[in-house]
Amino acid sequence: MWGAGAPGGQGQHSGKMGVLGRPRVILLTRLLVALELTFLFMRFSIMPYLTRRLGLDSVAFGYLQTAFGVLQLLGGPVFGRFADQRGARAAFTLSFLASSAFYLILAAACSPALPGVALLYVSPLPAALMHGLPAAQMVITDLSAPEERQAALGRLGLCFGVGMIFGSLLGGTLSAACGLRCPASVALVANLVAAVLSFTCIPISTKGVSTHAQAAPPGRAQASVFDLKAISRLLLRPGILPVFLVKVVSGFPSGLFMVMFSIISMDFFQLDAAQAAYLMSFFGVLQMVIQGLVIGWLSSHFSERALLRTSVLGFIMVGLPMALMSSVFHFCLLMPGLVFSLCALNVVTDSMLTKAVSASDTGTMLGLCASVQPLTRTLGPMVGGLLYRSFGVPVFGHVQFATNVLVLLALWRQPLAQKPDKVW
Repeated sequence: MWGAGAPGGQGQHSGKMGVLGRPRVILLTRLLVALELTFLFMRFSIMPYLTRRLGLDSVAFGYLQTAFGVLQLLGGPVFGRFADQRGARAAFTLSFLASSAFYLILAAACSPALPGVALLYVSPLPAALMHGLPAAQMVITDLSAPEERQAALGRLGLCFGVGMIFGSLLGGTLSAACGLRCPASVALVANLVAAVLSFTCIPISTKGVSTHAQAAPPGRAQASVFDLKAISRLLLRPGILPVFLVKVVSGFPSGLFMVMFSIISMDFFQLDAAQAAYLMSFFGVLQMVIQGLVIGWLSSHFSERALLRTSVLGFIMVGLPMALMSSVFHFCLLMPGLVFSLCALNVVTDSMLTKAVSASDTGTMLGLCASVQPLTRTLGPMVGGLLYRSFGVPVFGHVQFATNVLVLLALWRQPLAQKPDKVW
């Protein structure tokens, strides 16, 4: 089972794991990604209030979100290719150093002695290299058997839930007790520590020797990290583009809602920073339970195609009630269905897409998958802001319902090609 995630077997991995064995590498990977996600959600919880304190309106906040999304969108595939070629250690270290630079700028923007607005507009620049989650997914993919991959990727949801819970609570608590500069300073120190841990404890590579041999055949120079043609060719391989399009289109309406959620929580639900943090913590608990436990159990009983259709159907069933909700209590009742659909869609499509490429390309493929959320954050503030101002919160439910009805019809008319693996 040691060498199941990449060619080469146990003997070929043993020289790359160093003093840490496979279980400890996976455990450390989960701890690092939980740390990164904790401060990611801390940032989500304080950014709307920081922009308001600096005198920026919701339009300026949307511009910041768009800039962050564009940079992560452009950097995701390149970072994934960098992880494939340079290995897990370099990928994790680079991601945490970029995150440290981001929180350093954010902490400086909170200082009254510095030009906060200018620094706030500069802060998205390191975002192109902030991709700890795809690096972790690559490690888990490399070190898990194909038949276990869906459950293994799903268990990363525990880290996602931990990050969402503690990040939201820390952001609200620290900003209320010590000011907005405190969370950014704590995140800066923690990311520097994580960079040191990555450089000293993460193995150079989690891929097999034969995998690296395939990546650079004798007599041929290794392709550049910035070779966009090699990246785009992955999407054109059989069976990849339809799954990728389902991932993008089906999750886009709920992504629009989540991009606008910080504004909706303040304006529509009338929540303050602490109350919004509690709501995000509830979201994190659901994410942790559903993705970490429920998805893993379902993957052992149903095929990936069945779970994919179920996730799309879940979006449809949540869409119409979302259009009718009028309070935060109504939203809490809808959250389990929404979280299940999001988790199932992301885990199943990531698993299907990484199985469709060679072991030497899993990082690049996960980098492309990681670009889906930045794509939403890029288009979301503009599209979501326009829809919100014109039609209000109910429009997000209507769009989610209509879009996923079309996706479900497309899946039924042209089912995705997949070898039969489990009961349908």
